[in-house]
Amino acid sequence: MGGINLEVFKFGMYLLFPIGTMYYFGTNLDSRFVVPDFWPKPENANKVPTDREEIREELERLRTRRLYLHEKRMAAKSNNAQEQQNDS
Repeated sequence: MGGINLEVFKFGMYLLFPIGTMYYFGTNLDSRFVVPDFWPKPENANKVPTDREEIREELERLRTRRLYLHEKRMAAKSNNAQEQQNDS
């Protein structure tokens, strides 16, 4: 058959192929597999409010936004109803 040299070659390939692959993909990761500006900068990320005043301001901002969107939906709904009446 193949002899001892073939077995040594196959054993070497079984060892070197995974080790070589891990070495290639495991070294110098920052320059090879990096996506620029993937993570947001801390000043652009969400900041969880911690004291009472910040929590109150955030709740007020959310309440104002919710009311604005509600009024916008109601205006769109009334406009649609008026258009349907005009079409009839």
